[in-house]
Amino acid sequence: MPNPAFSPAKTQATINGCQILADDWGTLTKYDMTYTRNDGTRQQVTREAYDRGHGATILLYNQHHNTIILTSQFRMPAYLTGHNHELIEACAGLLDKHNPSETIIREVEEETGFRIGDVTHIGEIFMSPGSVTERLHFFIAPYTAEMRLHNGGGLEEEGEDIRVLEVPMAEALAMIDDGRIIDAKTIILIQHLVIKGICRPA
Repeated sequence: MPNPAFSPAKTQATINGCQILADDWGTLTKYDMTYTRNDGTRQQVTREAYDRGHGATILLYNQHHNTIILTSQFRMPAYLTGHNHELIEACAGLLDKHNPSETIIREVEEETGFRIGDVTHIGEIFMSPGSVTERLHFFIAPYTAEMRLHNGGGLEEEGEDIRVLEVPMAEALAMIDDGRIIDAKTIILIQHLVIKGICRPA
């Protein structure tokens, strides 16, 4: 039996009004809302949320060689916080209301050059629920050298400039430890492969 102490309480909230603050690549909205606190009292709050749709991410792995495929690219939000290097991360993309598995298979080919077959869905995770509405679909899939059709790099017309990295699992774990990998979705996927015994830690 699940322990009710560790089950999430059902939210009781009412949106009283909203104001769109920005609407370009995504939509930033200011909400006036009332919600019921755990002690039963009602509290009125103002919050802002950024909506850019949902996304998908995937980590390709090769069990025989114990390697994974990562990407490296410039990320402006990271740069604005003082991260002056490309961000090393798993392949990812926005759904734009399309099917998550079909979207990520397409993104893999565009970004990494690999044409993969079936993918395994491992869950959906909110990455920054304090301010962003995005729910990210997580996938893993095996790859071999024969699956690579081209060098990848992303779509030039979308401003993408992506490097593709084939990394031994032991090195990927070391990159998490020393701060070369600091992207949350990538860390989750790498640790999933190790915890589930799909790839060896060394």
